[in-house]
Amino acid sequence: MKIVILDGYTENPGDLSWAGFEALGDVTVYDRTVGGEEEVIRRAKGAEVVILNKTPLPASVIEALAPELKYIGVLATGYNVVDIDAAKRAGVPVCNIPTYGTTAVAQFVMALLLELCHHVADHSRSVKAGDWSRCPDFCYWNYPLIELGGKTFGVIGYGRIGRAAAKLAKAFGMNVVAYDTFAKDDDDARIVSLDELLAVSDVISLHCPLFPETKGIIGRDAIAKMKDGVFLINTSRGPLVDEDALAEALHAGKVAGAGLDVLCVEPAREDNPLLREPNCLITPHIAWAPKESRQRLMDIAVDNLCVWQAGAPQNVVNP
Repeated sequence: MKIVILDGYTENPGDLSWAGFEALGDVTVYDRTVGGEEEVIRRAKGAEVVILNKTPLPASVIEALAPELKYIGVLATGYNVVDIDAAKRAGVPVCNIPTYGTTAVAQFVMALLLELCHHVADHSRSVKAGDWSRCPDFCYWNYPLIELGGKTFGVIGYGRIGRAAAKLAKAFGMNVVAYDTFAKDDDDARIVSLDELLAVSDVISLHCPLFPETKGIIGRDAIAKMKDGVFLINTSRGPLVDEDALAEALHAGKVAGAGLDVLCVEPAREDNPLLREPNCLITPHIAWAPKESRQRLMDIAVDNLCVWQAGAPQNVVNP
């Protein structure tokens, strides 16, 4: 079986092994495939299995790879880069990795939030620049320091990652509310309307999938309903946030700080207005990427292919 991995570098920059796939067939790994549809077709032609992360696989490419193409594996939870309807018409299952990053992403939510509260990196840089050595007092702080206990943590999208983030917030002594059309109250969160969540939350963390109805869920109207001085965290999908509206709110102080691991366009464009806001932390889509999480992703991706070969496919997004 011929297996082509189109963009393996972000999943495995050299600290993991492709041995699981290599045990199943003849594997060719490309770090990146950036030459457009023609390059994708040239590299994947004749492959029964195509594995990808962010390389687009539109209908025209899927049709060009048929009938040899039998399986598409996505090294991620999101699968919007694949035309799943075209794959279904071609009889090709598309399988994703739904659960690998729950712990890592929830942990990263708190990393962003704690940095907004304490500015650890900035204070460390200040000390190394000699500011503490020259200080007449035994301590100093360059930013307000914020205690989380007793404040309200609002979760928009109360799925696996949202629930994990809620547990961590509760461990810090926060009150947790959540908005989700399918969830019910539990020991960690009270389910409320979106308007109530926006009104009562001191911190809002986004964990909903990107659908037409959630695109821009954080825009000018939503921001106007928030508390003054709220923190916004987004480790889900960039287009959930109207970036121009958020930049305006950060500049005006309506939103005191934001921690974003995702943007509408990735990599970030140099003219993105959020890059100019000092109270906005932006990281390069790395919440998912601890080695432990990537190994779990690799293991599930291999297992997806194994069970498909055995005639019992799992994690199929286009049944």
